[in-house]
Amino acid sequence: MWRHQLTTTSRCFSTSIRALRWWDHVRPAPKDPITSVTEAFLADSSPIKINLGVGAYRDDEGKPVILQCLRDAEAKIAGCDFLGIGRESNSSAASSKLVEESVKLVYGKDSNIIKEGRYAGVQTLSGTGACRLFAEFQKRFHPESPIYLPNPTWSNHHNIWRDAQVPQNTFGYYHPDSKSLDFTALMNDVKNAPDGSFFLLHPCAHNPTGVDPTEEQWREISYQFKVKNHFPFFDMAYQGFASGDLDRDALSIRIFLEDGHLLGCAQSFAKNMGLYGHRVGCLSVLCNDMKQAVAIKSQLHKIARAMYSSPPAHGISLVSTVLSDPDIKPLWAKEVKGMVSRIQTVRASLHESLRKLGSTVNWEHITNQVGMFCFSGLTPKQVDRLVKEFHIYMTLDGRMSMAGVTTGNVNYLANAVHEVTKDCENA
Repeated sequence: MWRHQLTTTSRCFSTSIRALRWWDHVRPAPKDPITSVTEAFLADSSPIKINLGVGAYRDDEGKPVILQCLRDAEAKIAGCDFLGIGRESNSSAASSKLVEESVKLVYGKDSNIIKEGRYAGVQTLSGTGACRLFAEFQKRFHPESPIYLPNPTWSNHHNIWRDAQVPQNTFGYYHPDSKSLDFTALMNDVKNAPDGSFFLLHPCAHNPTGVDPTEEQWREISYQFKVKNHFPFFDMAYQGFASGDLDRDALSIRIFLEDGHLLGCAQSFAKNMGLYGHRVGCLSVLCNDMKQAVAIKSQLHKIARAMYSSPPAHGISLVSTVLSDPDIKPLWAKEVKGMVSRIQTVRASLHESLRKLGSTVNWEHITNQVGMFCFSGLTPKQVDRLVKEFHIYMTLDGRMSMAGVTTGNVNYLANAVHEVTKDCENA
């Protein structure tokens, strides 16, 4: 009996030891280059610290902004059953409304593709979720096709298509010396890619460079895509943030639409509505006919069901209301234009401050680039000095979030940048 109890105890102890070793081989994942900047910033106790890492809009006091259009939308849906709490049918209706208004925003409300129902659209967990959903869709139905990503691009694009096990290539985009678009390299890579390749394109306010093709260049790109039968997938994360005009920022996509392309588009309302925590987005795929649209939509829903089922309803209701209300939508467009105007102002102020300091570095790209970010050209060593000596935080590639620049800190930032780039001036 005692021997049996001892044996049983030994077995339990041995099993417990083995159980404790299930995850011994797991090591910490590499830190995300963007979120790690915010973590370092928060850990810094300096009263003069500046966070230029996160791509989130801030006002001129450096504080998060709740747009008035969202306050109005919140008031409109409060007290009614629009949220569909406890009602699946109402929640589904809100989701459908979100998709309907989102595709109008990006393709144009009078687009034939919408009138004829030749699109498959689903709500997603912001733009990241839309990209991830499409990457999985691509893997299932074009498993041998790689995705061509611009060099550089948002770092998470690589993670998204890698985790979907989609092969990746890059195409030329940015010229580091001129700090502008390398259009020749871009077109060469488009021409040399195998026919029928998938390409990810930023339709406006390219992240991280802030450099966009001109209208004429977009038309050339679209033409070459037709020649090569490439599939364009647009990640629309910043509609409105390039020019301040929602329709103008969708011009690239509408050029491709006019040229008869079938395309995909990921939309996010995190930036242009300030709904970072609500994770509201939309994925749409254009189709040959309504029958194809029904089939593709069913497959997208099937993939989403296994991934996350469906996003929370409240953010969907807010965005749907803003986009569909004839009084609230114009207010939103006005507020987007106001946010862009502030960013353009601080760009000009930073450029002027550096000029007044006597910097001989060419900083014209600060005002030539568009959108939330400035691809400053600072080296990792210079960025490291900004952190250690001036408590200024940004990603190691020198990408600055211009929303973090204010009238109160722009001169301090300019002086710090001037100090760490003096070696370049004297070279």
